[in-house]
Amino acid sequence: MTKEEKTTLGEKVYQMAFDYELSYGCCPQCVLTTVKETVGLVTDDVIKASHGLSGGGGLMGLGACGALTGGLIALSCKRGRDRDKFEKGRFINNFRVGQALVDRFNNEFGGVTCEHLQQKFTGRTYDMWDASEYEAFDKARRHECARATGLVTKWVIELL
Repeated sequence: MTKEEKTTLGEKVYQMAFDYELSYGCCPQCVLTTVKETVGLVTDDVIKASHGLSGGGGLMGLGACGALTGGLIALSCKRGRDRDKFEKGRFINNFRVGQALVDRFNNEFGGVTCEHLQQKFTGRTYDMWDASEYEAFDKARRHECARATGLVTKWVIELL
């Protein structure tokens, strides 16, 4: 793929993931669905398995941003270690490309947890399990989570 083709694809995946996040939520699934629909690699089972990673894991906000974890999963779909290769070591190349994604995310947002992003995007954190709190978060974050989802997906395409 030429640099120009990769740039064009990057713009396309950014918009697709952005739109999916605004329409459907669950940022890790939006990243993975976009990757599946544009370059393949990801299966429906992987998309389904990522569901619980949304909102920093179980909507708790404490873990890594769901978009970031979705991106790491997408990279692992190409570069990850198969079960029958466990005894051959850790496949350090996957960790390096994952580190590149995490570094880029951290540089852009100043942190990697959902809780950090909530604070950055809105000035506070929220209890995602309280309906009124979630509604307040959804309103206050505007399009920031969709932007993070789009950026992660674009960066994944660049790193593949």
